Amino acid sequence: MIGKSVIKLEAVDIYQQKHLVLNNVNLEINPGEFVFLIGQTGSGKSSLLKVIYGELHIANGQGQVAGFDLKNLTEKDVPFLRRKLGIVFQDFQLLTDRSIEENLEFVLKATGWKDKNLISTRILDVLEKVGLRSKVKKMPHELSGGEQQRVVIARALLNDPEIILADEPTGNLDPDTSEDIVGLLKEISQSGTAVLMASHDYHIIRTFPSRIIKCEGGAIHMDAQI
Repeated sequence: MIGKSVIKLEAVDIYQQKHLVLNNVNLEINPGEFVFLIGQTGSGKSSLLKVIYGELHIANGQGQVAGFDLKNLTEKDVPFLRRKLGIVFQDFQLLTDRSIEENLEFVLKATGWKDKNLISTRILDVLEKVGLRSKVKKMPHELSGGEQQRVVIARALLNDPEIILADEPTGNLDPDTSEDIVGLLKEISQSGTAVLMASHDYHIIRTFPSRIIKCEGGAIHMDAQI
């Protein structure tokens, strides 16, 4: 384990199949930081996120995420790593035939929670954080797109992650709703959970000034400008 950062990559090369996507990546994110990840389509943003959540292995260099050594990560370790991460995608991936409560309960049970009272309390806690406690019994189709994305963020918070990885979380939302969602993620970072958010939305990036990391030309550029 390297240091106390939530994410630390040192001289990491990232490959998709045998194609080198990002070369000599050095990246450090600390608890409570909010960081934008930008770059053109195909520049390596998704590959970088896949390394962080254990879907792509690192060939060269050293990496640690939430206390896990990426170089020596086994298939068995991956679910445990992902419990330390909250992952928010552009498409909500909610179970459409289950209520909001049942969607969140499903995740908790899948990650080892057994006590019904603790499960109920945790579900209400995370829905409170995203402003949707009153929607606990609703079905996904009864919620707006912004509300569904808030449920996804609530789901990401269930196991009290050290970092949230948000991959274009506002891609399907209108501008006002997008600002609400990023404002919520920013609040979450201020309570100590780091957030790494991939985005193409320069309006959002200007509205919420934060550290920017840019993927370009097969490399990562730290503290970039837009």
